[in-house]
Amino acid sequence: MDTASLLSLADRMLWVTALVAAPVLLASLAVGLVIGIVQAATSVSEQTLTFVPKLAIIALVLVVMGASMMGLVADFATDIFDEIARIGK
Repeated sequence: MDTASLLSLADRMLWVTALVAAPVLLASLAVGLVIGIVQAATSVSEQTLTFVPKLAIIALVLVVMGASMMGLVADFATDIFDEIARIGK
């Protein structure tokens, strides 16, 4: 296995990681921003007010997009194992 193929594999690994993490992180960021604006406007500084909605949205995102996220990871793992088997021959 040469350096170019290892770098290509590492590049793909980083993209798969970003694609799997992005929906959860973006949903959490959006909810946190909205809650922060509401807290600033109303002067309410309750900690559970930020935690519970974020937890609910993250759970919803994982339910809705969990299968496609795991599909990406499974496809990548299959490709990795195929590459290992190809190198072992």
